[in-house]
Amino acid sequence: MDDARVGTALRLLRWRSGLSQRELARRAGVSRWAVSSIERGRLDAMPLRVARNVAETLGARLDALLRWRGGELDRLLDAAHAGLVEQVITILQAAGWEVWPEASFSVYGERGSVDVLAWHPVRRVLLVVEVKSRIMDVQHLLMGMDRKRRLAARIAAGRGWQPDLVCLWLAVADGRTNRRRLGEHRATFAAVFGADGRGLRGWLRDPVERVSFVSFLPEVGPGNRRRRSPRSGGQS
Repeated sequence: MDDARVGTALRLLRWRSGLSQRELARRAGVSRWAVSSIERGRLDAMPLRVARNVAETLGARLDALLRWRGGELDRLLDAAHAGLVEQVITILQAAGWEVWPEASFSVYGERGSVDVLAWHPVRRVLLVVEVKSRIMDVQHLLMGMDRKRRLAARIAAGRGWQPDLVCLWLAVADGRTNRRRLGEHRATFAAVFGADGRGLRGWLRDPVERVSFVSFLPEVGPGNRRRRSPRSGGQS
């Protein structure tokens, strides 16, 4: 993140909004000194949440970019995601599901991919699985899952799967940060994922009703064949 560029941009947005530093500080719930420091590019002098409050007050969004050894951070995150996907596939196949990893789609101009699309041939149930190593933008996550659920039957038609039910499973890497993020939005997740995650394994063996689950899985690297049982979480 270029601190000087961010400071200049926020100053221009403040001018565009017709606000003084004092008024912006009041609306953002921060000190005038904080606003002045941010505009001078001194973001290292305060918590990131303060700068984010100022940006959001101006209708902007401040995203921090973490870099590590060139592109190795992206590969590390990809490995964590791949390890979770592998666990999901193992669990599903053991319960008798057919799986389609990275099910890409283009339906009426809507494009994307489903981390794992699973089919239970006996019960004719389609399961949309979203895998997250990190919970970042909750609203974006839930909107994306709702879109995939809406399009799931059309996506599955390419495999000849014609479901009677479409269900959701959000599989999240276990950890304090992810549990805290879900806890901060407990009511929202409870409204979307009504089923207790502790019932996931039993439901997978015999999916007789429409449900949506959230569960936590241990974070392991891809190719690790030592499997621990996933820690279920419901909305916890």
